Amino acid sequence: MQLDFTQILSVSLILFSVIDILGSIPIIINLRKKAGVIHSFRATFVAGVIMVIFLFLGDRILGLLGIDVGSFAIAGALIMFLIGMEMVLGIELFKSDEEEASSSSIVPIAFPLIAGPGTMTSLISLRAEFDLTNILIGILINLLLIYVVLKSSSWLEKKIGHAGFNVIRKVFGIILLAISIKLFKNGIAI
Repeated sequence: MQLDFTQILSVSLILFSVIDILGSIPIIINLRKKAGVIHSFRATFVAGVIMVIFLFLGDRILGLLGIDVGSFAIAGALIMFLIGMEMVLGIELFKSDEEEASSSSIVPIAFPLIAGPGTMTSLISLRAEFDLTNILIGILINLLLIYVVLKSSSWLEKKIGHAGFNVIRKVFGIILLAISIKLFKNGIAI
């Protein structure tokens, strides 16, 4: 259990890029209009529970399926690469279900928007690369950011604007692409 601020920063940036809470603000605003209210704390808490459970039990689940961590890290790197491509190119490879948007705010926001398949595969990939304590701190940092963004999504939309969000999304997309390539190379070495 050693705190490494470089690892914490890396984990935080990876999760921030994969979760893409800033890029999800239009979806969040749309859900707020449909549902009337977003329960920011509840959505953040549920997403955090899902992430921590998968962080600790994900490798056991993989073991039951006969999949090694290196293979899962490579699969996670490929998913992260595709998410990065989506962000940079402005395309949609992963389609969201229209019916999910009409359900409660917890289901589409906590899962799959925040703690979705990309986040889960990223957590397993990160576990193969980084210390568990640093990953948990990175998760906590992201949960705090998620809570702040959920609480202030309308204000952020007015201040940053659509063009600003596009720039942020593309920058984090490039970072995510580079990180996914690194994870892929390291997954092959495992």
